[in-house]
Amino acid sequence: MTNTVSSQPVPSTISDVERDTGVAKETLRVWERRYDFPQPLRDPNGERVYPIEQVQKLRLVKRLIDLGFRPGKVIQFSTAELQALTGKAAAGNGPVAPAPELQTYLDLCKSHQMEAMRRKLSQALLMMGLKSFVIELVAPLTALIGEAWASGQLATFEEHLYTESLTVVMRSAIFAMPQANANNVGAPRILLTTLPQERHGLGLLMAEAMCVAEGAHCISLGVQTPLLDIVEAARVQRVDIIALSFSVAMNPRQVLDGLAELHTRLAGCADLWAGGNNAALKRRKPAYVRVFELADLAKAIGEWRTRHAGLPAG
Repeated sequence: MTNTVSSQPVPSTISDVERDTGVAKETLRVWERRYDFPQPLRDPNGERVYPIEQVQKLRLVKRLIDLGFRPGKVIQFSTAELQALTGKAAAGNGPVAPAPELQTYLDLCKSHQMEAMRRKLSQALLMMGLKSFVIELVAPLTALIGEAWASGQLATFEEHLYTESLTVVMRSAIFAMPQANANNVGAPRILLTTLPQERHGLGLLMAEAMCVAEGAHCISLGVQTPLLDIVEAARVQRVDIIALSFSVAMNPRQVLDGLAELHTRLAGCADLWAGGNNAALKRRKPAYVRVFELADLAKAIGEWRTRHAGLPAG
C-alpha cells in the first residue's frame, strides 16, 4: 500500500494560533465577533480551526499592533495591504532594506542551504569574536528572519531551520568559552529561562552567550519552564539573578502576570532581569524588573560585581 502525503496545509487549532501569533484565545474570539475576522472553520468535533491564510494575516495584524496600530484600524485590510503597511511601519523604526550581508543569510535560509549557512556563521564567529558576533550579526539577523516570517516570506519550518542552525553554532561557541566555576568569587550565578507561554529561545541563547563572555556562571533551563520550577531551581542552585527572555509573540498581559507572580514567590532572593522585544517591557515595565538590551549586559554584570564586591558568598 502506498501512503500519500497531502499537499494541503493542515488548519491550526485555536491553541496553535495563540502560540504561533501571540494573540490570546479570548482576543481571537472577541475579534471574530467584533470585526468578523478571523473566520474559523469547524472540525468534526465542532472546534475552531484556522486556515493557514488566516494565520498568516493574524501574524501581520499582531505585528502592526506591536508597532502601535489599533486592531480595528488594520484587521479589515487584505494580507497584501497589511504586508505593505508592515513594511512602511517597520521602515520608520529602522533601515528600509537589510544590509547585503544579512540578505545573504536570508537567501541561504530561503533556499534551504543550511550547511552553507552554518559554515558562514561559524566563519563570522571566528572573525568577530563572540560578543560582536551576537550584537552586530546574530541580533539583527534574527530580527530580519522574524520580519520575513511575519510577512509570509518565510515558512514556519524555514524559520525553525534557521533557529536550529544558529543554535548549533551558538552552543558550540558557548561551550568553547572558559566556564566560570560555581565558586568563582565575583561571578554572578545567572539562571536563564522563559515562562511557560514563551517558546522562542534564541533571545535566551544570545543572552547566555553575552553573560558567559563576561565571566558569569550560567545555568540554562531552556524554554517554557513552569513558574514554580523556576523558583525551586533558583533556590536549589542559589542563583543571584534570574534572566528571562520575552519575544513579541508572547501576550503582554501574560508577561506582566508571570513577572508579578515570580517576584512575589522569589521574595527578594534573586534579582529579576528581562530582555526581548515584547511590548510589556517597553510600555509598562514593572519597577522590580531590570530590563536590558543585549549590549547592556556587560555593563550590568560589571555593576553587579561592584555592588557585591567583598560580600560573603551565599
